[in-house]
Amino acid sequence: MISDKLQDLRQAAKVSSENNSGKLWSVIVGNEELINEIVYLTTTSKKRVKVVFRKHIVIKKSFIQKKFDFILLFGYSDNIKELSYISKDKGGAYIRIAPFYVTNEPNLMFLVGLEENIKKFVGDAEKSNPGISILLEDKTTGFVEADLNIKFIPKLLKTLISPLFNVDDVVLSTVLMSINNIENVENVEKIAKSNKIFIKSLKDIKSYFNSNK
Repeated sequence: MISDKLQDLRQAAKVSSENNSGKLWSVIVGNEELINEIVYLTTTSKKRVKVVFRKHIVIKKSFIQKKFDFILLFGYSDNIKELSYISKDKGGAYIRIAPFYVTNEPNLMFLVGLEENIKKFVGDAEKSNPGISILLEDKTTGFVEADLNIKFIPKLLKTLISPLFNVDDVVLSTVLMSINNIENVENVEKIAKSNKIFIKSLKDIKSYFNSNK
């Protein structure tokens, strides 16, 4: 009951902060084609949105490797919202990070990975009691590409077989979380990486925001 009320308060604060904010951050997750389109749209935004960084993720497991892309954006709230709506319409996932979180939540970090890996990460992290709080989360399916990671298979045969491993029920997630104690940050990062999750600290996001007002 208490956790539900806290979640409601956070959501209300998020909406209020977004509506009153000149600028926002956004993490958009999808396949290479979607992220290429988002990058193109940022270049036509007359510098109202900047690409902070982009990442191509490859997760190798046995003879299969799974691939997806994501991007971190920073810019004016109207443009960020438009880009996030476009990504959602095309099946991607996104989270928008309002200044409220930067000001009020400790040790902000965001994660991108397969939902099954993120669930295991949360379970492993709780065992060491790091005091993490999940603030925002979004998911998408069907955006993970897979191919065979076998060198001795002819390229043509590999091209024909790889699409058989692309399954629509694979869930890709992006999460914003805070960590109560700074002493636990390094441990949380290690747990995330051991679960094949991309994790990025936003400890410098305040200075980035201030330098780009």
